[in-house]
Amino acid sequence: MSLTLQNVTRIVDGECHIDNACLTLEPGSFNVLLGRTLAGKTSLMRLMAGLDKPTEGQVLMNGVDVTGVPVQQRNISMVYQQFINYPNWTVYENIASPLRLAKVAEGEIRKRVHETAEMLHIDPFLERRPLELSGGQQQRTAMARALVKDASLILFDEPLVNLDYKLREELRQEIRELLKARNSIAVYASTEPNEALALGGVTTLLHEGKVIQSGPSSEVYRYPVNIDAAELFSEPPINLIRGTVSETEVTFDSTVHFPLNQDIRGLKPGEYFFGVRPSHIGLVPHNDDDLEVSVLVELAEISGSETFMHVKNNHFNLVLQLSGVHEYHTDTPIKVYLPTHKLFVFDLDGRMLQAPGRLYQGDAAMEVTHG
Repeated sequence: MSLTLQNVTRIVDGECHIDNACLTLEPGSFNVLLGRTLAGKTSLMRLMAGLDKPTEGQVLMNGVDVTGVPVQQRNISMVYQQFINYPNWTVYENIASPLRLAKVAEGEIRKRVHETAEMLHIDPFLERRPLELSGGQQQRTAMARALVKDASLILFDEPLVNLDYKLREELRQEIRELLKARNSIAVYASTEPNEALALGGVTTLLHEGKVIQSGPSSEVYRYPVNIDAAELFSEPPINLIRGTVSETEVTFDSTVHFPLNQDIRGLKPGEYFFGVRPSHIGLVPHNDDDLEVSVLVELAEISGSETFMHVKNNHFNLVLQLSGVHEYHTDTPIKVYLPTHKLFVFDLDGRMLQAPGRLYQGDAAMEVTHG
C-alpha cells in the first residue's frame, strides 16, 4: 500500500498548520518526519491517519481517494510520545485490545500477543498493569499494541522523547528491526537530526508547515536544498557566514580570505552565504586548505564526551562541536580552522548552490572529485 498526499493544506482557526504538502510514501518504507516543535509533524500524521480532514487537497491510499474516510475505517496504528495504555487492564489485554475490536479469533489473539510481546521483551510482564512497569516497558506495551494488528500504516509521534538516552537508543534499534519484516508504511516524527540519521530510510523535512525536502536520509543530510534544510538537518545548526566571491578568492571580512578551490571555482563573482557544520571546525588544522580564523571564546558548553564551543569575531559567530572535554574562559582568544573543501554555498535567497563534493548548476548537480 502506498500513501500519497496531494497538495494537502490544513487551516485551523485561520492558522495554516500544513501548507500545500505533496508527499508519496512507498509500501514497506520507513519514513522520518524531521522538524522543529510546531513545524507540523503531528498535524501531517493526523491527516495521514484520517484523524483530521485537510482543508484542501487529497489523501490517497494505493491511488484511491480516502480523504473523507474516518480513522476507524482505515488500517492504521499510532504510538504517541506519552505512554498511552489502559491503566486498569493487564499488559496482555492492552496488547490484545485492537485485535478484539477487529473480532479476531481468541486463539489467534493469544498467539499474536505472545509473539509481539516476546519481540519487544515484555512477555514476562503480560499479567501486570502498565503502572507497575518502568517507562521503557510502558512504551514497549504501547508499541506492541500498535504492531500486533499488522496495520498498513504505523505512525510514531516522537515515541521515545520521554525516555532516557540509553532506552531511546535501544528502542530505536528495535523499532527498525521489528518493521523490516513487514510491508507496512512506517512514519516516525522527530525533532532530532541525529535520530533521523540513525533510523535511516527516507527523511522528509518540515518547516513552518511546508515540506521542504524529502529523500534518502543520507542524501538529504549531505545535499540540503536550501538554508532551512541545512539548519534543520544539523545539530547544532549549521554555521552561516556571509562572504564575497571574486575572480580569485573568497572573502569573509577584510582579514579572512582564501583562494577559490575547485568546488567553488564555478561560482560567479558576488555575495553568498557559506555554511560549515559545527563538527567540521577544529582547534588544529587537518588539511592544507583549512582556513585559520582568530576568534574569542563566548562559551564552552560540556555535554558528556563532547564540548559545544561558541566563538565570535567582529563579523560572525561560530559554534564548534568538539570531541572530548575542552575548558576555556570567556573572551579567551583562540584560533579555529575551517576546512574550505567542506563549505556549503547558498545564494542570498537561501538556495543551495554547492555542497561539499557537488556543484549545483541550475537544477543539475555535478560531482566534484578531490585529488
